[in-house]
Amino acid sequence: MATEPRKTLLQAFVFGALMTFPIMFIQYVVKEEEAILDPFLSNVLFSSVLEEFFKWLIIFILIFRHVEFDDPYDGILYGASVSLGFATMENIFYLLSFGINTAFLRALLPVSSHALFGVVMGYYYGKSKFAKNDKQNEYLLLSLIAPLILHIIYNSILTFEGYWVYLIAPFMLFLWWLALKKVKLAHRHLVQHLFEQNKI
Repeated sequence: MATEPRKTLLQAFVFGALMTFPIMFIQYVVKEEEAILDPFLSNVLFSSVLEEFFKWLIIFILIFRHVEFDDPYDGILYGASVSLGFATMENIFYLLSFGINTAFLRALLPVSSHALFGVVMGYYYGKSKFAKNDKQNEYLLLSLIAPLILHIIYNSILTFEGYWVYLIAPFMLFLWWLALKKVKLAHRHLVQHLFEQNKI
């Protein structure tokens, strides 16, 4: 099995990092203009939709039709790379603004959760890329909806002041289980794809 070109993965990471700027700018404007007054809509729904949509859009525009996106497993690699690029840059901003303690905590939760959301997104991107015509749009929609739902749940848990820590632990365990399951399924799809292409 050929490894994915490092240059393309690095580009995916960089694209993810660069999209942090428009996302944070939009979030800043919305907050300062008080365009969304309800805390749940602002901190949970709007934030989740904005971040996952931009990650999804980056993959769709710049990577989905790329010649090196040539097997189902690639979706996971690119999804994780874009998400890690975004999470890394976001964490740098928090480090500069709030110090090392906040950055360390964010490295444990938001950075890992973004990567896992990216795995789920990438899994469905890979399914869409190599699915039969009648399934492509369905999987493409799932590549946005599935990580978005997970992100909304994650952000919702963080709003439970005082006992969010008791909820986030089982959710993160579930997220890791789900992501690893998708990785195994993607690997199975890859083997099947290579077999159909007479490469193994």
